[in-house]
Amino acid sequence: MKAIEPTSDLHHAHAVPAPRVGGEPRWPPYVMVALAVLTVIAALLRFHAIADKSFWTDEGTSIELVRLDWYNFLRILWRREGNMSLYYLLLRAWEQFGHSEAYLRSLSILPALATLPALYALGRRLFNSRVGLMAVLLLTVNAYHVRYSQEARSYTLYVFLCVLSSLYFVEYLQEQSRRARVLHVLFSALAVYAHFFAALLIAAQWLSLRLLDRRDLQEQMRDSWRKIAVAILPALIFIATTGTGLLSWIARPGLTAVKAAALEITGNGGGWLVVAYGAACLATVLPDRRRWFQRVPWEMWRYRFLLIWLLFPIAVMFLISQLKPLFLPRYFILVLPALILLAASGLERVISGRRAQSSASQGLMAGALALFVLLSLRGDLAYYRKDFDIAREDWRGATHYILANSHPDDVIIFHQAMGRMPYEYYRSLDVEATVPTVVYPFHGARLTYRDFYAGRPPDDFLLRAARDYRRVWLVLSHNRTAAGVDPVTKALDSEFQQNYGSVQVIRFPEIELRKYDRK
Repeated sequence: MKAIEPTSDLHHAHAVPAPRVGGEPRWPPYVMVALAVLTVIAALLRFHAIADKSFWTDEGTSIELVRLDWYNFLRILWRREGNMSLYYLLLRAWEQFGHSEAYLRSLSILPALATLPALYALGRRLFNSRVGLMAVLLLTVNAYHVRYSQEARSYTLYVFLCVLSSLYFVEYLQEQSRRARVLHVLFSALAVYAHFFAALLIAAQWLSLRLLDRRDLQEQMRDSWRKIAVAILPALIFIATTGTGLLSWIARPGLTAVKAAALEITGNGGGWLVVAYGAACLATVLPDRRRWFQRVPWEMWRYRFLLIWLLFPIAVMFLISQLKPLFLPRYFILVLPALILLAASGLERVISGRRAQSSASQGLMAGALALFVLLSLRGDLAYYRKDFDIAREDWRGATHYILANSHPDDVIIFHQAMGRMPYEYYRSLDVEATVPTVVYPFHGARLTYRDFYAGRPPDDFLLRAARDYRRVWLVLSHNRTAAGVDPVTKALDSEFQQNYGSVQVIRFPEIELRKYDRK
């Protein structure tokens, strides 16, 4: 659609530069080839060993949630799981055509790969093709993005939609077209339904626009902000009515949590990779540090926008979390594109200042990129060996052990209701598995929304279970605190130890199985 033309010489004087750089086509052949090569590399990194690790509790919950009938599915979305609702709808359709771990996780790889050309387009609009391609290279090898591309959760979809939201936000500032306005509103709203923390990006966009020396654009954007607010109103109502009870396990963050987030988001490459990203970002922002709180022209504003996108979500949630802890590094994966674009633009800014030594400049650029790539690949290799941001439970191994060693009259009790979900997924892969019978959480022959949040087993139920069943499997997960085992485990111990003559303990990563037998 044709852009709205400026109506005065004054408007021309302050116009945001057009997205074309030096008359170059938007997608020249060398860019298409480079993006194709990087996409292939990104796919190899993300598909490699995709099924090596067991589903952990969150992934198992995703799968069993989308397998509910429509009544229970919609009920649990509205009561408890409104966050990531867009992803659950997509996964519900995706799950109809395959059930393996690799297949279910591959849904996250599709938006991960689609992010590469979107990030290039955003980098080119803000800066130039070189920055766009460098950003794509850095995202290709980033271990945090690789790790969440292999997770049956919403995080890569969330990042993809945040990049599209920012792309059309910037396009509207440059062209003021109706197409850009509509797409900005659309992708901003979809990003919130992919993950509620995307609202922090919308706030960062609004905040950054107040630093751009274009008051007319602020007026024009008011309609977009209103439409986004209306579009995400159901999400806001959900947050207001349900609160943050599901996140009560998150600890209050300190500076150690911020350091851990920096190590993870930069790509699991250790302190040197954090230093490399920090140096590249400083090279971007330090030259304009004297005018940070003034309205600035486009050339300076674009750095402000990326820095606010990077820092605002982390800073505001760190402060809020001192009262109500919500600070979890994986929720901040939305800042990864901003970090990468800032680093790429910093490298380009340093190199562009050395044009008098063109060969030396090219060598310096290649060396800097090689350092980033090598440190990032080290993070990828370390991730394939071991998770760096979660304590993953081995539900695959624990479930297989239970099914292989159960008797027809055995029953099973889950210390945490959510632990039943990955167990049910792995049990469903064995079509002949019929034992043991789940007695807690249990609300019917099929899973219902109540089974997901059943709370601790009631005392009267434990008394009956200890009296009525000859052999009981007890599944414990994440039941340790600084003071020892949690109260639920203590209650289970007190009831079962005096009623069963034999107990066998089998341990898997982050899971403890106890088999109580009257013999």
